[in-house]
Amino acid sequence: MTVARRPPRAAGPYVPRLPGRRCSGVALDLGSARTRAWIAGRGIVLDVPTVTFPGSGAVHPIQRGTIVDTPGTARMLDRLLGNRLPRFGRPLVVITAPVLDGLAFRTAARTAADVLRPRAVLTVPGARAVALAAGADDTRPLLVVDIGAHLTEAVLLVGGAVTDARRTALGTGDLADGTPSGHVTDAVVDMVTAMLRQDRTARTRAALRRGVLLSGGGALRPDITHALPDRLGCPVRPVPSPHTAAVRGAACLISSAQRHPSIDDAV
Repeated sequence: MTVARRPPRAAGPYVPRLPGRRCSGVALDLGSARTRAWIAGRGIVLDVPTVTFPGSGAVHPIQRGTIVDTPGTARMLDRLLGNRLPRFGRPLVVITAPVLDGLAFRTAARTAADVLRPRAVLTVPGARAVALAAGADDTRPLLVVDIGAHLTEAVLLVGGAVTDARRTALGTGDLADGTPSGHVTDAVVDMVTAMLRQDRTARTRAALRRGVLLSGGGALRPDITHALPDRLGCPVRPVPSPHTAAVRGAACLISSAQRHPSIDDAV
């Protein structure tokens, strides 16, 4: 019989455990550039670079929306959160995931999150988490554009469910290498145009009339937020604190998920 052993914790700043307290939930947004974590009762406790240190230098275990190093991601989570969680009690972990190619990401993320000794691990599409954080009305079609550091997604939600999605491996992190911000804007316009052309219903058009919900670091860049409304021909509304919207939306799911009877049997 093979016994799974917890990997050794990498060296890092020590944060005392709180043995007398239970942690009911942890929300995670594992981005290519930044990892953000929310702990029940404490709010957002981490907003740090997504890096691990297997040897002499830093390695990025997540690249353009893909977990390329699952053990490295586990080591990173253990280093960042292992000493922040109570010794006793098993948290419910909710992780945001890209909409496209999400199956591979969700599988790897669940494996990596096992290092936190979770009671259960749930995943939520990043666009759905953003809509929750924004308090958006999900009874009508909603178009969410999430411009991250190395990945941009355009997602159509109807009734809170994903009905169409596009992605491009381009984001704000590429602008530091000399890529013009107009390339990001062009990519968003191309994705939305493709959605309009292939939608045999009126849902994409209805979502555009309502206005695009913009999240991610791209929503903090005036050169992007000022160009998109003219290019798309519709209102574009950045969500409050757009760079942390996904993890805050994942946190919104924890209290409702805790009450679901399937969670008790999900481990």
